[in-house]
Amino acid sequence: MVEHWSPKPGVGGSSPSWPAIKGKVMNKLVSFIKSSKTELDKVIFPTKIQVKQAFIAVIIVVAVIAAYLALVDLLMSSIVSSSLKG
Repeated sequence: MVEHWSPKPGVGGSSPSWPAIKGKVMNKLVSFIKSSKTELDKVIFPTKIQVKQAFIAVIIVVAVIAAYLALVDLLMSSIVSSSLKG
């Protein structure tokens, strides 16, 4: 005897093979999570000191670039304003 779940076997969720597909999806998901955890265990996270040093370095570089751009802006604006007056 053949078991029929629905008069329309093409309708989603009515196929008897759905539990097999669901099992494959779950196996893939579990495998993905395990491999993600394995890869995350390989990551070397920076220490507090390294983060602090990198933060200070970034702040210094940004301040130097900002000062340089402010100086160039001041120089260019004085050149343009003197050329417009003369």
